[in-house]
Amino acid sequence: MTSLVTRKRCSWCEGSDLYRHYHDSEWGVPLKDKAALFRLLMLEGQQAGLAWITVLNKREHMDHVFWDFDLKKLAEASAAHLETWLGDPGLIRHRGKLEALVSNAQLALTIEDFSSWLWSFAAPAGTYQHTQVPAETPESQNMSKALKKAGFRFVGPTICYAFMQSAGMVNDHHPSCWRFEHCEKLVNEALSAR
Repeated sequence: MTSLVTRKRCSWCEGSDLYRHYHDSEWGVPLKDKAALFRLLMLEGQQAGLAWITVLNKREHMDHVFWDFDLKKLAEASAAHLETWLGDPGLIRHRGKLEALVSNAQLALTIEDFSSWLWSFAAPAGTYQHTQVPAETPESQNMSKALKKAGFRFVGPTICYAFMQSAGMVNDHHPSCWRFEHCEKLVNEALSAR
């Protein structure tokens, strides 16, 4: 039996147990739950300009401080909350990103079926077979434009594509990765069920 350490994985996740665990258990697995999708989109926005490992290292604390990314609680966060967050070294202390958490939660609450709306931007199954994974696609550009038009912030096309990868809207595991076939099946099922 191949150990977890010696399994063939996507090259980006090597060098860190935290990265490997995220890759092996979460990345590319389709999410349909509204709250889980909102959380992931916000985490991707928190990453802007930083390495994803920074977000992974702070994610548990962010979950605690941001009420598990509860939309209603975040939407009602006050200026006092924001000031507290800006002083918390366990968070990514960027005023614009923290303000966006609150305003994005308010906006997400106004979208009737936030999950289906986000999934509507995913490409049909089998659209892409990347030899090199892109930073963005026409689908992520369309998602970004729609989110920005709705008033969301920290949702550029690169952030949206990273979100689509992690939320299982596309399978960008390398074909030699041990997760590729399983995630390919899950992604195709999720796309077919839209």
